[in-house]
Amino acid sequence: MRSGSVWHWARRIGGCLAVLLVILGAAGAAWNTIANRSARKAFPPPGQLYNVDGHAMHLYCTGQGSPVVVLEAGHGENFTVWGKVQPTLSRATRTCSYDRAGFGWSDAQPGPRDADHIADQLHALLAKAGIDKPVVLVGHSAGGLYARVYATRFRDDVAGLVLIDATSPSPLPKPASLAALDQHGDFEFVVVKAMVWLGIARAGGQCDAVPAGLETYAGWIKANACIPSQFNAYEQEDRGLAHALAQGARTGPFGDLPVLILSQDPQKPIPPFLAKRVSADDWRSWVSGHDREQEAYVKLSTRARRVIAGGSGHYVHYDRPDIVNQEVTSFVQSIRTER
Repeated sequence: MRSGSVWHWARRIGGCLAVLLVILGAAGAAWNTIANRSARKAFPPPGQLYNVDGHAMHLYCTGQGSPVVVLEAGHGENFTVWGKVQPTLSRATRTCSYDRAGFGWSDAQPGPRDADHIADQLHALLAKAGIDKPVVLVGHSAGGLYARVYATRFRDDVAGLVLIDATSPSPLPKPASLAALDQHGDFEFVVVKAMVWLGIARAGGQCDAVPAGLETYAGWIKANACIPSQFNAYEQEDRGLAHALAQGARTGPFGDLPVLILSQDPQKPIPPFLAKRVSADDWRSWVSGHDREQEAYVKLSTRARRVIAGGSGHYVHYDRPDIVNQEVTSFVQSIRTER
C-alpha cells in the first residue's frame, strides 16, 4: 500500500474518532443535564426563594426563637454542609442556612464576588425574609472571613460572631510543598470541571455520593451535585478572594461583641490524601502557623473565647458537630440571657 493511501486512511479514521468523541461528549453532557433536572424536580429546595436585586436567593430556616443563627458556608459550598449542625441548633433557636449567589438554588449575580458584595447580598436576603435582628452569624473557613466583613458593615445587626476555623485576612505564606499543591490543584479543578460537564463524574457515581452523617440531606445534596454552572461561581469567588482578604484585614476589633472561635485540632495527623504529596516538616509548619492565626482571633473582642475541637480537621462541623452544636447553643443562650 502506498504511503499516501496510509495517511489518507489514517486521517479518515482520526476524523471518525474525533466525531465519535464529540458525540459521546454531547451525549454525556445531555445526560448530566437531564439527571440534574430530574433530581431537582424530585427534591425541590427546602425553605424559600427570595428576590434579591432581581435574582433568586435560597434561604432555609428551621426552629423558633431568638437570636436567630445565620450560617455562612465556606468557599464554593452550599447550605447542605450544615446538615450535621442545623437540625440540632434549631432545637435551641431559629437557625437559617442559605446559598450564596451561583450555588445551590441561588441564581448567579453580576459583579464582584468579594466579601463586601457577599455581605451586602446576605443583608438584603435577610431583610427580604423578615429575619429578626440582631443575629448570631456563624462562618466557616472563607465564610468566617465574609462574616467578619458583615459584622463590620452591619454592626448593629449582629449579636454575636462565631468563627469556625475561619480564613485569616492576613494568611501566612504556605510552605513549599503546600504552595506547589495549590498550583497543581488549579489543573485538577479544570479536569474535574470537564468530567462533570461531560457526564463522566456522574457515570463514575460521584454525583450520588453523600458524606456519612448527612443521609437526611441526601436528596438535596444529589440535586446540587454535578452542576457545571456552580464551578463558574466557585471561580468567581476565587477571583474575588484577594479583595475579600483585603476587606477582611480592615475589620475588627469588635469591642465587646461576643465572639466564639472554634478551631481544628493542631495535633491532628496529616490527612491520608495529603501524606504522599506534602512533606511532614511543611505540614507541621503550616499547622503551627494556622494555630497562631486562630489564637490571634481572640484579640477581636474583649469577650472572645476560643475552643479547640479535639480530633477535628478543617471541617469542624463535619468532624466534631457535637462540639459545634454544644458551644453555639451555649453561646446563643448566654446572649439571650443578657438580652
